[in-house]
Amino acid sequence: MTAYLLRPNISRNEQHGADGLRVVLFMVMAIIFLAFALPLSAQDDPPESTDENTYDEDTIVTEATDYLGEGAEGIAKAIEDIFKKNGRPNAYITGSEAGGGLVVGLRYGGGELHHKIEGTRPVHWTGPSVGFDVGANAVKTFALVYNIYDTEEMFGRIGAVEGSAYYVGGLGISAYGGGTKTVVMIRLGVGLRLQASLGYINFTKKRKIIPF
Repeated sequence: MTAYLLRPNISRNEQHGADGLRVVLFMVMAIIFLAFALPLSAQDDPPESTDENTYDEDTIVTEATDYLGEGAEGIAKAIEDIFKKNGRPNAYITGSEAGGGLVVGLRYGGGELHHKIEGTRPVHWTGPSVGFDVGANAVKTFALVYNIYDTEEMFGRIGAVEGSAYYVGGLGISAYGGGTKTVVMIRLGVGLRLQASLGYINFTKKRKIIPF
């Protein structure tokens, strides 16, 4: 007995229609993939620092000298060294800070954040400093801020490793970093504070009484 293999009776037009449908579905899926993938990949790329969104060294030296008001030669040298290590900042802070302690030190500060693109807004900071802190200090502070392209990125905690001595009229530099953000503080003030400290600074929009 002869066996027959049954095949569906598909016309040539129907076959072409099915092939066309598959092509359309593939194109739709590709468009959907690109629509989601391209924005995500663009977000992964950090903004670039340019002359338009950063401050040059001469501007920072002028602003720091005008604000701190003394020790201009030392300030200019400190900023030169900071620029060599970190480049051009997106923002800077003018403010003041007070703190002190024996084993657990406290710091309270406040001032103005000057952003190259978004302008000026208030900023406050607090934090503990656990280490060998001797005496107390009250200082004027000028800080260079790196890699914030939106001023909202300024706020939050960043860690620090400090090792500096403050004398009467002395100049101290401390670097703080977290993620891509870096803050380099120049302090000029009175009092004595010898540190070998581990701690952090918490930048906030409003003043905080409790520094932790």
